[in-house]
Amino acid sequence: MERKSLAVLAALAMFCCGVVTAQTAATNSNPAVVEKPPEAPKVPSVLPADTTALPLDPKTYVIGPEDILNIKVWREDQFSGAKGVRPDGKITMPLVGDVQAGGLTPARLSAQLKEALQSFIKDPEIEVDVIQVNSKSYNIDGGVTRPGRYPLVTTKTVFEAINDAGGFREFANKKNIVVLRADGQRLKFNYKSWVDNGPKDKKNVNIVLQNGDTILVKE
Repeated sequence: MERKSLAVLAALAMFCCGVVTAQTAATNSNPAVVEKPPEAPKVPSVLPADTTALPLDPKTYVIGPEDILNIKVWREDQFSGAKGVRPDGKITMPLVGDVQAGGLTPARLSAQLKEALQSFIKDPEIEVDVIQVNSKSYNIDGGVTRPGRYPLVTTKTVFEAINDAGGFREFANKKNIVVLRADGQRLKFNYKSWVDNGPKDKKNVNIVLQNGDTILVKE
């Protein structure tokens, strides 16, 4: 009798050991999933403002060849969209045909289009925006951070243009800057004197740029 009891106890012990082993194996094969902490939201990089994207006054800016216009005619998609000004200064509108745009301000062109479209649309509402200036520009070369071609959207001086180009490189000559005009004129500007004295130096004029000017910053 005693031997049978011992045998039963031994069997029970082996059974319990097997259960524990199986549970341990199951636990190891299915480890608990550890949740990763949520990633911090990505912050967009902070970029300096685009100095060439200047506001354009529709009452004063004069449209020129190769400028890109955006014409909006309220509730009339067939008349709306981007239009490139041709070398002859004209754009083409559906039903109307060729319309002179070069030499007009956006406000004046809007009035012209309104008059032309009244034969097809009752009381048309029209808005003209210049979305890309290609007809007026200046160049800056030499010892500046960002040399190249820049659109001449609003009135700009040589001092402002140099700053818009990121300022001077290390060995730039700030005292001897030349503005070359399309007609062959060479105008000189002393940047350092303008910083130090401003308009008090009567011989040093902060030149107002014209279409086609090239600014040379010597090194």
